[in-house]
Parts: sequence; C-alpha cells; structure tokens
Amino acid sequence: MDRQTASATFPSAAPAVADARRFVRKVLADWGMDEVADDAVLATSELATNAIAYAGTSFEVSCRLEAGEIKIEVRDRHPTRGIDMPGVTATSGRGLPSIARLAASWGVSYDRRTKGVWFRLPRPGATDGAVTASPAGEATGAAPSGKPSRDRKAGRERTVRDGMGEAGRESADAGHARDKRIGDGVGDLPAAGDRLLRSPTAVESMEDGVAGVREVLGAEGAAVLLTERDGRLIMGASAGTATDVSLGELSVAGLGPAARAGSAWVASDASDPTAAALQARSLAAAPLESQGRLTGLLVAVSSVSGRFAEADGVRLGRLADEMSLSLEKARVGELERSWRGWLSFVAEASDLLAGTLDQERTMALVAQLVVPRLATWCAVYTVGESEPDRLAYVWHADETRADGLRELLEHAGAAPPMDVPGPWNGLATAPREIRAAVGDTAADQVYAFPLIARGRRIGTIVIGRPADDRFPRSAIELAEELSRRAALAVDNARLFSAQTAMSSALQRSLLPPGIPEIPGLEVAVVYEPAGEGSEVGGDFYDVFEGGRRPGGAATAWRFAIGDVCGTGPEAAAVTGLARHALRILAAEDMSVPAVLNRLNRLILGEGERGRLLTLLHGEIAARRRSDGVTIRLTSAGHPPPLLLAPDGKVREAASPQPLLGVFDGVEFHTDTVQLRRGEVLLCVTDGVTERRSGGRLLGDGHGLENLLADCAGLSAGAVAARIQRAVRDFGPEPSNDDIALIVLRAS
Repeated sequence: MDRQTASATFPSAAPAVADARRFVRKVLADWGMDEVADDAVLATSELATNAIAYAGTSFEVSCRLEAGEIKIEVRDRHPTRGIDMPGVTATSGRGLPSIARLAASWGVSYDRRTKGVWFRLPRPGATDGAVTASPAGEATGAAPSGKPSRDRKAGRERTVRDGMGEAGRESADAGHARDKRIGDGVGDLPAAGDRLLRSPTAVESMEDGVAGVREVLGAEGAAVLLTERDGRLIMGASAGTATDVSLGELSVAGLGPAARAGSAWVASDASDPTAAALQARSLAAAPLESQGRLTGLLVAVSSVSGRFAEADGVRLGRLADEMSLSLEKARVGELERSWRGWLSFVAEASDLLAGTLDQERTMALVAQLVVPRLATWCAVYTVGESEPDRLAYVWHADETRADGLRELLEHAGAAPPMDVPGPWNGLATAPREIRAAVGDTAADQVYAFPLIARGRRIGTIVIGRPADDRFPRSAIELAEELSRRAALAVDNARLFSAQTAMSSALQRSLLPPGIPEIPGLEVAVVYEPAGEGSEVGGDFYDVFEGGRRPGGAATAWRFAIGDVCGTGPEAAAVTGLARHALRILAAEDMSVPAVLNRLNRLILGEGERGRLLTLLHGEIAARRRSDGVTIRLTSAGHPPPLLLAPDGKVREAASPQPLLGVFDGVEFHTDTVQLRRGEVLLCVTDGVTERRSGGRLLGDGHGLENLLADCAGLSAGAVAARIQRAVRDFGPEPSNDDIALIVLRAS
C-alpha cells in the first residue's frame, strides 16, 4: 500500500459538510488510519465550510496516502477569490487557524478553473525519520542524536502523541483494537514509565545505563524496568540477553522484600520473579527511586546460576542512584513540556475563539475543541432572558451517534444551573425508551461546566465519556479553563449580535421610508454602510415632497445627500437631527439656503456634541412644458453633483460652499440646473470618490466623471447599479467608508 487515492464531489449545501466528514472518516478507516481520523475530519470540516461559505460552489475532497504522509485537499470552483490569511485580513478564512494547529503543513494551490486548500498529516507508524511539531513546540519522530526513535516492542507498548503533546498507550498485541480512550492528560504528576519513554533524554540515559552495567559487571544482559501507574513493570531499555524479552505480568507487588524496602539484591537462581521474567538464571538488581517512590529497577542478568556476588549488588546500587537522578531530571523536563503543551492548547483555543464573533460558530468551535481531545462528546447550552437553558449545539466523535445524543439530552431536561464544575447525572432522568435507543451512551459519565461571563451564567458546557473511560484530573482542569475562555467568547459574540441588530435598526430609522413618485423624473438611490453592521454610519440621503397645492397635489420635491464626520452614536445623532430638520424646515416652505442656514445654527448649537456635516440639498420643480425639471441646489462642502448630457459630456453642476457646523453667519446661495429630457444628475458621498485601491482613489484623474460618461442613454436605475458595481470592483478590499448616491434622470 505505497500509494492510494480517493475523491468525492459534494454540492454547495450545508449538509455537504457532514457528508464530507463521513467520506474522509470512511476512507481513513478503510486505509487503517483511524489514529489520525479525528484531526483529519475536523480539518476537512473547516475547509468544506469555507468552500460553501466563501466560494459558494460545489467542492471536491481528495485523499492521498503516500509513504510518509496523508494529504487531504478541498478544491472549489472559485479560483479568482484569494484566501484571506488569519491575523492579516480577517474578513474570511476564519477556519484556517485550526488547520494550522492540526496539520503538519498546509497551503493553497490554483489551476485555471479551481482553487484548492490542502493539508498533510503524518502517517501513523511512519518510520522515515520525519519530525512533526507538537503544540508545545516539542518534536516527535527522531531523537536529538539523529537516530530514529525506537518502537519499544520489548515492553509491548509504544507511545503515541495526541494533539496536546500527551501520550496514550497502544497495545502491540496482534488483533487488539486500538484503544481510543484519551490517556492521562497534561497536569498529572505520575510516577509512570510511559512519561519517561516520551523523553529522549531519559531514553538516552537508560540506554547508556544498561551499556554501563554490562561493562562494569561483565553481565550477559542488562535492563531498565519502569513502573506503570497500575504497578506493572514495563521495559524501558535493554541490552544483551535481556533484549526482546516479554515481562508478562511482572509487577511491583510480585517483587521481594528487598525491592520494596529500596535495597539492592542478588538472586542466584530463577526462583526470583524478576529473574524468571527476564529468562535468567541469576541476577543483580537495584531499585530506581524518585521522591520516595519506586520508579523502576536497574537489572543485570546472566544465564549462569550464582553469577553475581553481594559486591555486585552494591556497585549496581550506586549506578542505580546515578540513573535515578538523571531520570528524575528527565521526568521533570517531560512534565514541563506537558505543561507547555497544556498552555499552548489553551492559548491556541483562545486564538480560535477570538477569531469569530458569530455566536453559533463560537459554540460549534467550543464543542470541536473539546472532542475528541478531552471527551467523547460535548453539548453546549445557552441561557436566555427569563428562559430555561436551551440546548444549542451537540458534537459527538462518532457522527452516527450525534442525533441520538441530541434526543437523549433534549429529554434529559435542562442543564444544571450550577456555578461550579461537577458531575451531572441528568442522562438518567430521560425516559427509559430514549435511553435504550442510544445504548451505552445513556450510561456515560458526564461533567458539567458553567459558562460564566461578566458575573452571570450564560450557559453550560456538558462533556461525556464512556462509563469505563474515566476523566483524568487534567482533563477536568483543562475543560474548566476552556469553559472560562469559551464563556467570554460566547458572551462577546452575543453582545456583538445584539449591537449589530441595534445598529441596523438605528440605521434603518435614519433612512427614508420610501421614494416619492416625481412626474417627469426617474429617481434611483443606493446606500451601503461600511463594515459588518456593528456601527451606524454617517452618510444619509432623503427624497421627499416639499410643497403642495391647495387641492393636495405636490408642487415641489426636495432631495438631500449628506455625510456626517465620523461614525457611531455621535454621528447618528447629527444624522437624525439633519434629516428630520430638513423635512420640518422644508414643510415651512423655507428656501434651500434658508434651510441650510437654520441647520447650520442647529449643529453649532449642539456644542461639543456637534459634528461637521457636508450636505447637498436641492429643490425639484416641474417645468411648464413638461420637458424636464428645474433643480435649485446648494453644495455645502459636499462633493459637487455631476451632470451627464445625452451626448456623454459631463460637467459639475454646483459651486462649492462652506460645510455646516464650522462658521456662524454663513450666507448660502443656490445654483440652478435645468435638467432636460435624457440628462442625468449624479449626487454621491465621498465614500464613492475616495474609494481606495492601493495609493489611488476612484475620483483621481476625473475617474468618476469617466464612469458617468459611459452611462449615457441608461435609465436612472442602470446608472446607479453601474456606479455601485464600479465602486465595489475598484479595490480588492471591502470599502471602509459608507457609500450613498442619488441619481436623477429627466424623462
């Protein structure tokens, strides 16, 4: 199986993400690559979501298995849209930080019709000496000396890294299924041998030690036996006749009194349990100790009975003392690396959670950070105003169980309103038939962690594992820390959503409810606020009736387009003042200059709360011969309106005058425009003329005039659409200023 490939195509639809995950998991299972399936599925999920959300096309997922790695690529059909890099351009590409965390390497490739994002994972069990970085900055694969790390079959165990720099154990017995349980996590302080086997320094010390024992004692073989958490002894290092020996069920409990007392001993025959396990007829052994605990044994063996004397035991004891010191130093170093892995995981999780302000996405990310690293499944509950907890998101390592788990949790009732983490027995409250339908999941051990942000509980995270797979203390501590950070991220997303909704409502209130019908005139308007809707912009426009005949028919109409300096509530206050004042003053039959004079005094009267305002205000009156309209307008510090003739010639239609909110006693005047049939008057805010592309503005070199000249013969709506599209396409980045424009065309 040197090289294999598999691929599948999926439509641009939300369910396709789950289908892509199932496809990758099945392919890796068929290839016997279950060990990397969780990371591969999570990374694929992120890329498939990006393909749907940003490219909006169908996408292809391809898997390739080669000698030393697994490469997975998600390719969409939108090659012209670049990938936004996290931390540089944050408008999209928010799933890519998790790819960088999960994969050994990743990148983007293009061809004429498609764009692909790929990532590579190291193939489990690859022995090509490749070194992959763990989150803590450690390396696995090759020892510092450059020698490939050994697969310790002699101890019938080997260490396997997970995503946090921790090691679980995987049995080497033939036919034994891989143990998917998460090993004791970071933060534990064990006296276990598996931690020493993860340390290149400890391995080197043990290998040097057994070589030294054979040389000093002239032994046929030597070995270092390490103590596991359950008391079993495993092989740490061996040489000579002790190599490739199975220890069977040898444990600390089976050792003699000398070993338990911390003394060296000599055995003359194979009746000693350690000698029997090592298939030796005699041995000398000395305990390895750390902080009063038995961490292992240093052993010399021989195939000859009575080979070792008491003096050999004493000499071996001195060697064991030296090795104990070096192993303890290595153990502490490995523990520090584990803590760095813990800190790295928390920091990376914080970066991912801070990368989105979408509440639903934040909750989904929390669950996917927990599973499978800390738990088999995770559920997130949220708390609303005067409402019980609501089950918002469910994620299971086995996607086929996700629906059953959700139904079980929905019938189990609300999450516990707890203020501190603790076990939860809520699954037992579900109806018997529901628990029976989900099988073993109903008996899972469950922990709940409150989401507390800014002094109030906003939800709960509930995590579960199979009943026979205990939660280590480190997993509980890590989940608790993650819940604190997740609570703040969820609350920030909730506040952002509320602020966006409030800003959108305020923005709508500052825009006119509709555009009136004006005889002989086509009217088209465009308004695009900048950003993601979290702030109210300062641009506004209005078109409204300005006067009526005694019988009720309108005789004149007014229009206005303006730009308040700044954004946010202060700008919105001036925007609201200006728009409503314009309507009120026009209803009093005040002339255009008089309206601007009064509005200027109103803004100056606001004092420090006032803002500078550029405004283009005009009055529209129908001509007697019905061959167009007459417009009397004033441009107070605003970009001048442009007049387009039917032959394509463009000129400015108003003279510049002072903006509002600066000087008192300004006298404004009007410019008169006779807008004849087929002529177009274009009024814009500076969000159009100052649209940027690198160091160039759209308005530079008569850029807007040239755009308008190409619109000769178009309707008002078509002119507005063409200018809007040109503004959008002018620069690669979204505009950072509001855009408003009014198009008036005599018909």
